[in-house]
Amino acid sequence: MASSLLLPFLLYSLILQSICVVAQTKSTIAIGDSFTAQTSSNPWLLSPSSEFAFGFLPLKNSTDHFLLSIWYAKISEKTIVWYANGDSPAPEGSKVELTYDDGLVLTSPNGGRLWYNGELSAEVSYGVFHDNGNFVLQDGENNPLWETFHFPKDTFLPSQVLKKGGKLSSRLKETHFSKGRFELLFQNDGNLVMHFIDIPSRYANENYYESETFGSNTSSAGTQLVFDRSGYLYVKGENNEKYNMSEEESNVSTTDFYLRATLNFDGVFTLYKHPKSSTQSQGWTIVWSKPDNICSYIAIEGSGVCGYNSFCTLGADKRPKCQCPKGYSLIDPNDPYSSCKPDFIQGCAEDVLSERKDLYEFEILIDTDWPMADSVLQRPFTEEQCKESCMEDCFCSVTIFRLGDSCWKKKLPLSNGRYDKTLNGAKAFLKVRKDNTSLVGVPQNSINVTKNNNRETLVLVLSVLCSSSAILNVVFIVSICVITTSIFQYKKKLRKVSESDTYVEIESNLRCFTYEELKEATNGFDKELGRGAFGIVYEGIINNNTCSETRVAVKKLNSFLLDQAHREFRNELNSIGLTHHKNLVRLLGFCESGSERLLVYEYMSNGTLANFLFNVDEKQKPSWKLRQEIAIEIARGLVYLHEECITRIIHCDIKPQNILLDDYFNARISDFGLAKLLNMNQSKTNTGIRGTKGYVALEWFKNLPITAKVDVYSYGVVLLEIISCRRCVKEMDQEDEEKAILTDWAYDCYKEGVVDALVEGDNEALADKEKLEKLVMIAIWCVQEDPCLRPTMRNVIHMLEGTAEVQVPPCPSPISIEYSIN
Repeated sequence: MASSLLLPFLLYSLILQSICVVAQTKSTIAIGDSFTAQTSSNPWLLSPSSEFAFGFLPLKNSTDHFLLSIWYAKISEKTIVWYANGDSPAPEGSKVELTYDDGLVLTSPNGGRLWYNGELSAEVSYGVFHDNGNFVLQDGENNPLWETFHFPKDTFLPSQVLKKGGKLSSRLKETHFSKGRFELLFQNDGNLVMHFIDIPSRYANENYYESETFGSNTSSAGTQLVFDRSGYLYVKGENNEKYNMSEEESNVSTTDFYLRATLNFDGVFTLYKHPKSSTQSQGWTIVWSKPDNICSYIAIEGSGVCGYNSFCTLGADKRPKCQCPKGYSLIDPNDPYSSCKPDFIQGCAEDVLSERKDLYEFEILIDTDWPMADSVLQRPFTEEQCKESCMEDCFCSVTIFRLGDSCWKKKLPLSNGRYDKTLNGAKAFLKVRKDNTSLVGVPQNSINVTKNNNRETLVLVLSVLCSSSAILNVVFIVSICVITTSIFQYKKKLRKVSESDTYVEIESNLRCFTYEELKEATNGFDKELGRGAFGIVYEGIINNNTCSETRVAVKKLNSFLLDQAHREFRNELNSIGLTHHKNLVRLLGFCESGSERLLVYEYMSNGTLANFLFNVDEKQKPSWKLRQEIAIEIARGLVYLHEECITRIIHCDIKPQNILLDDYFNARISDFGLAKLLNMNQSKTNTGIRGTKGYVALEWFKNLPITAKVDVYSYGVVLLEIISCRRCVKEMDQEDEEKAILTDWAYDCYKEGVVDALVEGDNEALADKEKLEKLVMIAIWCVQEDPCLRPTMRNVIHMLEGTAEVQVPPCPSPISIEYSIN
């Protein structure tokens, strides 16, 4: 009886559930329809057959950020085929809405625009989601205005066409949806190509794949790339010829399988199939891929498929696998495709400091080569001569012996590394240091001298004891004990006063100086270069132990550094010492002596950006082009600190005084490690906030979590200073008070369409108004009070270099918040 009553109830529940799903999901949307990003929500739209879904998907590594995307609805693994906001993931609570004028608009919870589909030729009437996975915006006469098929990301679907100029861009990583290192482009000459893309400049390197459907190579040049409904992927010629990309695709039926062609994050363009039947569970499998062996490609510029000092092997799936040779490790442990760094110290100066002759040994790799790193070819040579030549050459890092008599010596960085069976047993001899002990400090022979002296002293003592009377022996032994105890106590006291007045090599290979060395190098700290909250900087000259001298800047830190923070100080120096980027000032060494802490940096001959921008005649401002280059270089340095160095670093005090200019006016960020070396309460200004007045993000005042977005805010302020060549906070007459705060004035100028006022008298900038307005817009995005609205520094780079569109920025302070900095 109970079961007979339960059955109708279950049927009713299923029917009701189906009605609810249909009510919540549809294939057409009207003006004003919107959808909010939230966890565990249904898709916004379903295609009529329910094979594709459109809506928000949470990122795998961040459940509170979402991707506006299209994916296969009937496959459990949520395979994404199109996405909108790869560079700007949407925080939970963000909303996408269909508008009359702009089409699809994605906004953050605070109303700031994160993405929209771009300019349209007419007003939108509605949007429709088709069974092939294409979402289309249409006008009142059913004409298509915009569609996802015309703006693909990394995936190509059946019934999709790629016309001349169209392209696919790989992801940066499997789960990172920013534009990556590879691009598939249908060129205007009809040739379909794939090439490496330099990050962040987006410069296209040589092609590693070409369809050769152009010019004299074919009877008619290619007109478009077609993925037809039958599952064939081909280049269509001018005379309707079909140039198939592969012969292996002919047996795949779109009736039984889902198909997609994806440019993977590692550069391999692959056709995948997935059974539509739920009884088959093998998931996505490879039908074919191009190129056949991406590891064999040799890039004239750049590192190649894998990072520098790495080498590539081809997997069974024809996807590249990158690995570091023994003795090397990944610069970014989270990215197996990044460059490798040696885990040892090698250099001509370092080798000279050691008297050992057996510093290195060889790791042997068979059929492995770095073909673009050659420094010299020696032939005819034997294998032993090849090894010996590399061992004696302080620049040589690896030598390749092949063809029975040929020896190629190579130096770092090694590029285009690959395992290649066609090398027929070639041997790569990789030079690796046997140990990584201290190179700077007590010479090796001094250890032997000490041991010999101790041995001679012991012999002397025994001879005295054997030749003396018992009473004299007792007196002698007591005297030795007293003297030894005194010496021990004295040394212990010295260690307390100065634990590091001896040379000590730490893992990052920073040189440890004595206080006396730096005092002598700076001539008693007599020539001051500058001073700030952290300390005073002096000019100095150090001896490199190689008969040469180097000009340096010695920063003497203020005494508020904790004397007992010896271990923490060194731990942080280890991580900071490993940072290396052309837009960072390099830390060369340090000194700990009693309560003194000193840091030794590269010397920057052209001073600070502040002097460059502000100490000039208003009628002769620095070059507009050079200022733009400086802005990009600062952004690159911050991207490295935030995303690419081994230990992620938030600078917390970006300002023109902390940007230095080298001999060629290249921008170099300084003091980027001091935020890590100092405790929270030791790096504050008199406002009680870490940073400098005028450059401080609102998070500090509201006790919000501090992220890399505080540097983005400061960068935005600095960018406005670079544009206008004036300080961010300036004393003004009462009639010009609205110009006192640069960020407020800049937004007012932008809103009123008078950005020219920011560069008054700067003829170069005035002649480049389009670029001027673009830079102002980027700066306004950076100084948004809401950190969620600010772009990442990588996104800033993309906007600066023109690879990402700059959207209209909202008001930085949508709600007036008053605060003061005393």
